[in-house]
Amino acid sequence: MQKRIWITSMSRDKNATAGLLQTGKKYGLTPDGHFWVDEMGKMAWKAPLENLLAKDTALWVISATKKDLGKESIRYGLSLLCLCLQNAKGIGFPIMLVTPDHTLSLDDLPTSLKGCELLKADDKSLGAKMTARANTPIKNPPADYRINIHANPGYGIWYELGPAKGQVWKGGLAGGLKAEVNAHGVGPKGVLPLKTTLEYQMQGIKLALGNDEYTAWAVKNFIDEDQSYYVRFAGIPGSIVFGQLPGEENEADFNRLDLS
Repeated sequence: MQKRIWITSMSRDKNATAGLLQTGKKYGLTPDGHFWVDEMGKMAWKAPLENLLAKDTALWVISATKKDLGKESIRYGLSLLCLCLQNAKGIGFPIMLVTPDHTLSLDDLPTSLKGCELLKADDKSLGAKMTARANTPIKNPPADYRINIHANPGYGIWYELGPAKGQVWKGGLAGGLKAEVNAHGVGPKGVLPLKTTLEYQMQGIKLALGNDEYTAWAVKNFIDEDQSYYVRFAGIPGSIVFGQLPGEENEADFNRLDLS
């Protein structure tokens, strides 16, 4: 069975997109794709999610220049889409960033995309590499946490956070660098809770990581592999920290993700 690849064009360069589609076909792949729409309020970043999650989609190819990725809302949308994909298919799912820009580097990308493969658009081995990645079994390294995104224009963007399988958090905490949490809850994994009981909820906690100061909310609920901590931010947080609420028995050990 032919492997399907999904191509996201950030620059709306029809020639570059057509070239990637032709390369995919030439190497026996089934290519499809879309042009990126930067409309955060309408959750436009979710448009290709169903196609990326399809069982036969084996590779995500992003076509972009450094300028294309210069806007914060674009990087944030890509981060959210990537987190949804990685939650479903694992962080080992192959992602390629194809660019004609020799100044673009992995350092310019949000955390969730730093593991992608950066290739130049004129790379003669591009087609072979696309085929190889699409046909290589996914290997997902162990993770210390779970993260997923639930988003809708009606209720906003919610982060679902929790410990890895077999682990327990004795309380949960989440904070943003540029935007503060404005709602939170605890409930069963995988679905936003309609009702929630919060134990000793806290707001406005200040956390210093290097030169950055995050403002966090927290609860003391026990959160295991079947429960999640859900948080929503008032805007684009830029960078977030999250993890187990530190206490007398456990030290502060937070996860940090740069989202834009």
